[in-house]
Amino acid sequence: MTKVITDKEKIEELLMRSVAEILPSRDGLREALSSGKQLRIYIGTDPTGTSLHLGHATNYMILEKFRRLGHEIIFLVGDFTARIGDPTDKSDSARKQLTREQVVEHVKTWMDQVRPIIDIDNKENPVRVLYNHEWLSKLTFEDVVNLASNFTVQQMIERDMFQVRIQEGKPLYMHELFYPLMQGYDSVAMDVDIEMCGADQKFNALAGRTLLKKLKDKEKFVFITTLLENPVTKEKMMSKSMGTGVFLDFDAEHMYGAIMAQADENMRQLFVDCTWLTLEEIEEKLKGDNPRDTKMQLALEITKIYHGEDAAQKAQNAFVQTFQKKEVPDDMPDFTVTAKMTLIDILTKSGLATSRTDARRTVEQGAVKLNGEKVAVDALEQTVNLKDGEVVLQKGKRYFLRLLQK
Repeated sequence: MTKVITDKEKIEELLMRSVAEILPSRDGLREALSSGKQLRIYIGTDPTGTSLHLGHATNYMILEKFRRLGHEIIFLVGDFTARIGDPTDKSDSARKQLTREQVVEHVKTWMDQVRPIIDIDNKENPVRVLYNHEWLSKLTFEDVVNLASNFTVQQMIERDMFQVRIQEGKPLYMHELFYPLMQGYDSVAMDVDIEMCGADQKFNALAGRTLLKKLKDKEKFVFITTLLENPVTKEKMMSKSMGTGVFLDFDAEHMYGAIMAQADENMRQLFVDCTWLTLEEIEEKLKGDNPRDTKMQLALEITKIYHGEDAAQKAQNAFVQTFQKKEVPDDMPDFTVTAKMTLIDILTKSGLATSRTDARRTVEQGAVKLNGEKVAVDALEQTVNLKDGEVVLQKGKRYFLRLLQK
């Protein structure tokens, strides 16, 4: 059996760094971690997309710290719960339900994305990767009824996002009430000691605590991590729709540039939650007078974790060349243009814009350039002249394409 380490300083860092709340108490978990008993800890993630971001990474870095102390770690893939759909924080809609095929496709690259931060295949204490389809798909209707009997309707609709919908007269679907039951049953099926989650999953995690107590007479700690959010605006740092996400499958230059695009006020939390630096080292870096230089250290540190020292340094050099010296990078992706393809076609088909509407809005904001010249809105429906030498299409400060004639 793996030896459990009870180092007080390491335990204290686990309990204090990147932690929003521990239920039922921080002192109780401190005592459990100091006892020398191996604890079983899990975090579950529904594969609603192919990419994980730095917000997810915070949790996996904490899990790795638990694993290094000798505790049993479970990486739970919510391949069944993803098909039900946990309610979103949008008050007017349920989350889209996924097919089994979509879920399997989404999770294919996950393991590669988290390997830089958690030693999944460690020989002495490997991470267990489980799928909740294994037990949830086997529950009978009678089983579900029995699980539901442990909660009242009033308890279920206490969830804040449900309350918003009810107050606004928006629909609340029956299947959405099943989600806390399903996630709660995960704790029972795996017989865990700790569930780690973000604040948005607190309700579901507490449902698991209730079920584990009632069905197995066992206590479970709920370890709630901090969310990556701007301390001034309170907006999520990792927002794909707002273009502020830093995803783990980004290449080195894209990752470095995405971190540099973060607001200055986000730096402290990104240092604390997304790097292996000690708190003392972080404070030393934050003493710098130039926010840009400090952010470059942050971008280098995070990019180094996922791509290695050499790739991170090359990404930093490319950033300096491109943005500080106002030069176009030597290395950029090529995109082949057919004769009848218009500029708006190029933007959407290349992925620089998510839709024609997005392409038009980006051009209106002056964020699109051809060979360094801003593109006018009336040029969107025109073809691009590729006969007069190299043509470089640029979106914003970070994205470049070399256009080639077919």
